Amino acid sequence: MNASPLAAEPLPAAQPRTADERTLLVKVFGKDRPGITAGLFATLAGFGVDVIDIEQVVTRGRITLCALVTPPHAPGAEGGLRATVHRWAEEQKLQAEILSGIGDNRPRREGRSHVTVLGNPLTASAVSALTSRITAAGGNIDRVFRLAKYPVTAVELAVSGVATEELRAELAQEAAAQRVDVAVVAAGLERRAKRLIVMDVDSTLIQDEVIELFAAHAGCEEQVAEVTAAAMRGELDFAESLRARVALLAGLDASVTEKVRAEVRFTPGARTLIRTLQRLGFQVAVVSGGFTQVTDHLVEQLGLDFAAANTLEVVDGKFTGRVVGEIVDRAGKARWLARFAEQAKVPLQQTVAIGDGANDLDMLNAAGLGVAFNAKPVVREAADTAVNVPFLDTVLYLLGITREEVEAADGLPIE
Repeated sequence: MNASPLAAEPLPAAQPRTADERTLLVKVFGKDRPGITAGLFATLAGFGVDVIDIEQVVTRGRITLCALVTPPHAPGAEGGLRATVHRWAEEQKLQAEILSGIGDNRPRREGRSHVTVLGNPLTASAVSALTSRITAAGGNIDRVFRLAKYPVTAVELAVSGVATEELRAELAQEAAAQRVDVAVVAAGLERRAKRLIVMDVDSTLIQDEVIELFAAHAGCEEQVAEVTAAAMRGELDFAESLRARVALLAGLDASVTEKVRAEVRFTPGARTLIRTLQRLGFQVAVVSGGFTQVTDHLVEQLGLDFAAANTLEVVDGKFTGRVVGEIVDRAGKARWLARFAEQAKVPLQQTVAIGDGANDLDMLNAAGLGVAFNAKPVVREAADTAVNVPFLDTVLYLLGITREEVEAADGLPIE
């Protein structure tokens, strides 16, 4: 009986390299075109070197390629390697630099975070101010990567050497001063494992306040809007304000629901956000202080996994001015987040919550990552991170998803 390939003898473990081992940093730069990377390593292969690390970046058609390698094993071959690399680079109309040194890259220090910066535009002064703050806090920027160039410029910085919470506090004030959005999340598998996203509806998933759409048909829009604004600022108890606003709808024909559904406007990027998350296998939920008369329709339109909202009571085809069942208020939203997570079999630490109002605060604080989206000041100050551009799909960048990946995924079916 033949042995299974899985049962074959394991290869001997590679020996760790010592910190005092000599290495060569081979760097080439110039105009990019296909074949440069292959050509450099074909040149190095002739000298039998081992590859320790590779870094490559292309910016506006200019390539910078770095290879950290061991010196040639053959005695006296290093001079030949240097001459051959320079000759190859000259033939390719590139510049080359070879630096001798000791050991590998320094290991990243403890306290690792991903810092996502969103700007529209992203100015040099903003980048200067933020990176200076990172340095002042004792952090080191290990890598920088662009996530998107539109509708905002989004870059991600890998930072080590400072605790995530400390770095978040350090950058929050500077981000406000520079008028950019900055999200700081801990590095590690948890960032990639968030599998449930729960969103507020009014002024988050959609641009409207649903109760104000109903109120417009009842002729009391101005009165309702004043109470809504005060509640979102945290100046009024949400449940009390909800009952006061709903009472103004008493006698309104319930058939107006169809008109209200047609009037709902999605926030720019909302469909892209949900479509992309679903392709990635995320479960998506909404929890709203609004009404099931609208959220049920959103569930059908968007294929959402879970939803919770208040329900307007209807008797004889007319709204009574009351709500029925459990009121979804500030504390209620956090409870629904926990229920959805349990149903989805996702730990709370692996959830993302997005909202804009004071009644979203408990939910934002309970989630693994709370995102204040175009939120009131009290919410921005309390949330893990804030997004202040009018595109909901920019939340994807906070999860490390690039614009190119979003566009590529649009050609794929949703599982």
